[in-house]
Amino acid sequence: MWERTLQDLIRGLRANKKDEAKFIHKAVDEIRNEIKSDDMELKAGAVLKLTYLDMLGYDMGWASFHVVEVMSSSRFHLKSVGYLAATQSFNEDTDVLMLTTNLLKKDLGSTPADVAVTLNGVSHIVTPDLARDLSPELIAMLNHSRPHIRKRALLALYKVLVKYPETAKHARTRLEEKLEDTDPGVVAATVNVLCELARHNPQDYLSLAPQLFHLLTTSSNNWMLIKIIKLFGSLSPYEPRLVRKLQPPITDLISNTQAISLLYECVHTCIIGGMLQGTNGDSLARVCVSKLAAFIQDDDQNLKYIALLALTKIVPSHPHLVVEYQDTILASVNDQDISIRMRALDLVSAMVDRDNLQSVVQQVLSHLVPENSSSILPTAAQSLAQHADPAAPSSPRPLSTPSQSPAYRLVLCQRILAMCSQSTFENVTNFEWYLSVLVDLAHVANVDVGSAIRDQLVDVVGRVRAVRRYAVNCYVTTPCYGMRTKKAVARKYYGPPLGFAENTASKSSMQVSQGWLALTTAFSELAEPQKLLPHLLQPEVSALSPEIQAVYVQAATKVFGSWAAEVAQRWEDDDLQEVKNEVETLTSRFIELVSSPHIEVQERAANSLQLFRFIQADLHAHRPKPPVTPGFSSPSESEPRFPKSLYLIQPLSATYELNPVALSAQESVPIPEGLDLDAWIVPPPREVVPEQPSARKAKKMKKGKGKEVSEGKVKSKKKQKATLLVDGDVLTPVEAELETPEEIAEREKRKAERLAQLRDDPYYIIADAKPAEEDLDSIPVVRLEGLDGMPSLAGPSTQAHPALKASSKTFSSTTFVIDREGEMPEGAVVSNPVSVPLSQQATPVRSSASTPPLSSFQQYEVPEDVIRRSTPDPIKVTRAKKKGNGKKKRTPVDT
Repeated sequence: MWERTLQDLIRGLRANKKDEAKFIHKAVDEIRNEIKSDDMELKAGAVLKLTYLDMLGYDMGWASFHVVEVMSSSRFHLKSVGYLAATQSFNEDTDVLMLTTNLLKKDLGSTPADVAVTLNGVSHIVTPDLARDLSPELIAMLNHSRPHIRKRALLALYKVLVKYPETAKHARTRLEEKLEDTDPGVVAATVNVLCELARHNPQDYLSLAPQLFHLLTTSSNNWMLIKIIKLFGSLSPYEPRLVRKLQPPITDLISNTQAISLLYECVHTCIIGGMLQGTNGDSLARVCVSKLAAFIQDDDQNLKYIALLALTKIVPSHPHLVVEYQDTILASVNDQDISIRMRALDLVSAMVDRDNLQSVVQQVLSHLVPENSSSILPTAAQSLAQHADPAAPSSPRPLSTPSQSPAYRLVLCQRILAMCSQSTFENVTNFEWYLSVLVDLAHVANVDVGSAIRDQLVDVVGRVRAVRRYAVNCYVTTPCYGMRTKKAVARKYYGPPLGFAENTASKSSMQVSQGWLALTTAFSELAEPQKLLPHLLQPEVSALSPEIQAVYVQAATKVFGSWAAEVAQRWEDDDLQEVKNEVETLTSRFIELVSSPHIEVQERAANSLQLFRFIQADLHAHRPKPPVTPGFSSPSESEPRFPKSLYLIQPLSATYELNPVALSAQESVPIPEGLDLDAWIVPPPREVVPEQPSARKAKKMKKGKGKEVSEGKVKSKKKQKATLLVDGDVLTPVEAELETPEEIAEREKRKAERLAQLRDDPYYIIADAKPAEEDLDSIPVVRLEGLDGMPSLAGPSTQAHPALKASSKTFSSTTFVIDREGEMPEGAVVSNPVSVPLSQQATPVRSSASTPPLSSFQQYEVPEDVIRRSTPDPIKVTRAKKKGNGKKKRTPVDT
């Protein structure tokens, strides 16, 4: 016998966990029979059991009409069951809702108990139609004699206003009256409704500001004060006078309240309402920052999070106040909670300026140092004091860093680079320090940031000329590949190999940056540039990527050209053998690279090889000149004592300096007149396809006297004409004939083979190349599970690691000038010129790479009539074209 109570249904579910579906199926069948009963108690019990099953995920939409029947019961305990089931299962698509309008109106005019349960149900099941029909009754309920009815009616009216906004003009007056209600609960409910409505249209509720301000200064209900503060935060941007009016009471609340939630809402309202601006705003901002800093030191993780979030919004207007708590904020970068770490990083990135950049970066960089480091480190303040006064004592304390996931370490590295490169390095005052930071970051990152470091290095060296000497000595003289000494130094100062020492992608990026430095910087900065040549072209270079090999070939050529010109200016006969040895070494390496399978490496190596062979021949033919006796002249006195070929390479790279290029330089170059970028550079090959006989039956036509000629036939004596095709398109068809499927397939096959051959040809540009389809299976999947599961931390750390070079090395006091705009090409048309402040404009600096005219031997002179001033006229070539009668016709062709 089935037990019909809800308690028995729950007991049955617990007893049949192994076969729950079967038990529920049997129970639903029983409920279907019970719900059709005329006994309202039995029907209500069935509806109650269905409501419980609906909470477990089983549909009860089929019983919606029976729910309405229970709602209409005259007994309160049965009516409450019906409204409970309605709020649980009804939605806007329920059909029977149209039948409940009169029932709801009747219940709203019934006893207070029925009104209360009806108002609760209406707030859940209201639809636009019900809101329109029930709004008069709900507005009338706002004047009910019982306070709890008025409070419920206010909350239900909010749902009606959301579904049917036209009711607002009728309910506005009553809502204003309820702000002065005698019951505090009704007032709190009214403020709650107004706060939610003002989020959508704040300007419509500005007239309520006097009443709300009176409540703000007289009420002691913290929850209502929170709502009023939020409401004023929405109104302040539309009424500037509110800011001055609200500052005194909000300052009192922030200073005196013990409720943390109210305190945070006051601070948040000050931020979004613009109350921190002006003279009085500074004092209020200082109070807000001090309170939020206390939140950061609290054990509650939620308070830490909201404090960091609020401070991030205060930093843009009051950075000097936030910087006072720099150590406290940086300690959160080492927090166990990853969400707090990320918010702390956002705040640290936002509060950086010229004064604190170095200390902030050093402390963030110290979090990347391995955990097993047992070094004793100074604090940030001690590091700065030690930097300013090397004789000042320091009291170090031990470092403790968390075990961080690679994803978080990558974020740390990216934030360091972003802080330093912000607004084209406007906060960096010492670029030697920044280059040292890049070196430290490459060693301790242990993630792939090589490409980002490479871009930063290239940008700094290209824009800041004064730092090139330090960059050359810091990077170029110690390439990171194939050097045991470099690895030993890394192990000594940094522990196990990290960063680019273990990461192939990061290592490659660092090698590209070093090769670029060797290619672009002035080598007068190096004391012995010839010692760099063996490292640039050692055998390990062949194992690198093609782009790195190409850069290193070009760099080696330029290094030799710079060094050879320097040797020529101080030439002695003893230098000949040293130059010969260097040329022979480079020539042998270029010979190996000429056979490279990569066309770019092959071409650059071949060009350099020819230059060095010329130099090699000149060196072998050179004979030392006898010393010149004073008072006697010699025919060879005008000839230089050094081989002229030593100056062969330097003018190729030193004539023009490689400056940073402006962002809009490329798009500002005007297209020359008459240049058609869509025209063929080399015409595509043409195929001659012989005409195939037609498969159609020819129609016979009468011609002359009884002679029949088949359409499509030609005379046997006449040669068959051909059809000219280009990439499968018919250009000059002689006879329109249909191709068979076999012919179409053969033609497409030939076309595909020809395109595949042209695609591999580096000298052929395909105009309409279709982008290759992406292989979704080849996209790597990045796992970020490690962000949430962080091991516990030993403790916060705000110290800088002594092994990091940037924290312990003393840098020069050179004034660095940044070329922020970059170089524009001659004749460029700037569409949107950007004005640059005088403080940011780079002062003109004479290039150290420019080569003055050499006084050692006479300069070559070229007559003016020999110098080409314009592009010569095209050469006309005549080609012989055969005609049918055997004669030739001369046709001029422009080449």
